[in-house]
Amino acid sequence: MTGNSAVTTWVDECVKLCKPDKVHWCDGSDAERDMLTKMLLDRGEFQRLNEANWPNCYLYRSDPTDVARTEKVTYICSEKESDAGPTNNYLSPAQAQTDILPRYAGAMKGRTMYVIPYVMGPLGSPYSKVGFQLTDSAYVVLNMFIMARVGKRALDQLGSSADFVKGLHSIGELLPETRAICHFPERNEIWSFGSGYGGNALLGKKCHALRIASAQARREGWLAEHMLILGLENPEGKVYYIAAAFPSACGKTNLAMVIPPAALKGWRTWTVGDDIAWMRYGKDGRLYAINPEAGFFGVAPGTSAKTNLNALKTASANSIFTNVGVDENQNVWWEGLGPAPAKLTDWKGNPWTPDSPEKAAHPNSRFTTPASQCPSISPHWEDPEGVPISAILFGGRRASLVPLVVESTSWNNGVLIGASMGSEATAAATDTKAGTIRHDPMAMLPFCGYHMGDYFQHWIDMGKKVANPPKIYGVNWFRQDENGKFLWPGFGDNVRVLQWIIDRVEGKGEPSKPRLEICLANKT
Repeated sequence: MTGNSAVTTWVDECVKLCKPDKVHWCDGSDAERDMLTKMLLDRGEFQRLNEANWPNCYLYRSDPTDVARTEKVTYICSEKESDAGPTNNYLSPAQAQTDILPRYAGAMKGRTMYVIPYVMGPLGSPYSKVGFQLTDSAYVVLNMFIMARVGKRALDQLGSSADFVKGLHSIGELLPETRAICHFPERNEIWSFGSGYGGNALLGKKCHALRIASAQARREGWLAEHMLILGLENPEGKVYYIAAAFPSACGKTNLAMVIPPAALKGWRTWTVGDDIAWMRYGKDGRLYAINPEAGFFGVAPGTSAKTNLNALKTASANSIFTNVGVDENQNVWWEGLGPAPAKLTDWKGNPWTPDSPEKAAHPNSRFTTPASQCPSISPHWEDPEGVPISAILFGGRRASLVPLVVESTSWNNGVLIGASMGSEATAAATDTKAGTIRHDPMAMLPFCGYHMGDYFQHWIDMGKKVANPPKIYGVNWFRQDENGKFLWPGFGDNVRVLQWIIDRVEGKGEPSKPRLEICLANKT
C-alpha cells in the first residue's frame, strides 16, 4: 500500500462502490507474476505453450464478443460538449454519473480488486506520468506488468503528489449492451466497464497514454501521439530518429522493428517504440520523444520471419498471446506465420483444419511482449530525456491516389498532410467495415481526448515554438496497380524511403521527385 492520502481515499471510495471480496495491491514482483499466472492456469483461463519453443508464454482466449476496441461506446466526458468535438462520442460527467457509474455497484462481489500502480514512460523521467488502475481481471494485471512499469517503482515516483491518472475497470458480465469506456480529461480519470480486451481494458495504453495524455499535452504544451519511434543509423554511425503515425494494423510495428535490406550496407535501425510517442521541445530547440510503454501489444496475423523477424523474436519468450490458434504440441499459429498445420484449435477453442471456413486466429489477435527483449531495441529507448526527432511521417493503407512518399513544404503543410489522412479500415476496431476508407487524421481519430479542430490548432502552435521544427512527410506503402498487385515491395525496402527522407533532412536528394518509380529505379 501507500501513504499517499489522495490515492488511498480514491481506492477506498472504489472499494465501497464495487464491493470486492479482497483488495490486492500489486508490487510488480516476479513472485506476484508467478502467483497470478498459476491462478489463471488452474482456472483454465491460461494455456501454457510449448516450453521449448515458447518459454514462459501463455495463450488466452477472450470472449468472442470482446475482441477489439468498441469505439461506439467510448466516450469523452468533458465538462463542455464543445470540448469533446464532433468526432468523439460525448457523455456529460453528470450523465456518466447517472448512467454508467451504477454499473460498478457490487460488480466485484466474489472477485479480487487489483490495485496496479504504474508509470507510463521511463522511470525517473520528468516527462513520465503515474497512473493507478483498479481491475478485477488478473489477465489485465499480467498484461499491464508487461506494458508499463508497475508496483513500488510507480509509488516511489509519485511520492506524495496527487498528480496521477485514476482508472477504474471491471469486466462486469462481459455484455456488449453494458460496455462503456469513459474518459474525463479535466480530472484525469477513466472508467472502463464490460470489456476485457486490451485497448478497452489496459487503461495505461490508449485510454491513458493517448486520450487523457493528449488533453494533458495540449494544456502543458507537448504532444501525445499514436506514433512509432525508430532510429536509423547511417554507415558513419550517425543516428536519426523518426516518429511515424499509422492507423492500427497498418504496419506500424513492422516499421518500428524493420530490418534494412542487404543492399543498404552499413545501415542499421533501432526500435524506440512501436505505438505511442510523447514529444516535447528540449532546451536546444529540437523535438524529443519518449515511448511511454514498456512492452508491445502487437497484431499477430501477418507477423512472420519475413515481415517482422524482430517482432517474432521478441514475442518468442515471456509473452501472452490472445486469440491465436494453437497446435497439438502447444505451438501458436496465425495466418501469415507460415504453412498451416494439418489441424489446430482455433481462437474460439474449436477444432480447425486448413479447409475450415473461419480463420484459425482472430484478425485482431495479439501478442503482449516486453520491449526489452526486442533484438533491435535502442540503447536510448529508456533515456529520461527522450530521443531527438528529425522527421515525422503520416501514412495509411491506400490502394490508389496517394503516392509512396511526399515531402511537406512547411510545418503547416505537414499538419495538413496529417489532418487529411485516410486509410482502409482494419480489424482493430469493431465499428467500421474492413476495407472501407476511413478518414483518420494523424491516426488519432479514435484516440484524441478533445476537439479535433483544437488538436489541429495545437499542432500548428507547436510549429511556432521553434525556428526549425522537424520535417513532415506523407507515406503509403500500399499503392496497387490495376490488377491489385502492390507496386512497392514494402517491409525492409521501406528503409530506402527512410534513407531518402534523411537525405532530405540533410538537404540532399531530389525534393521535387519523391515518386514511386524513382525509389524503384534506385533499388540495387
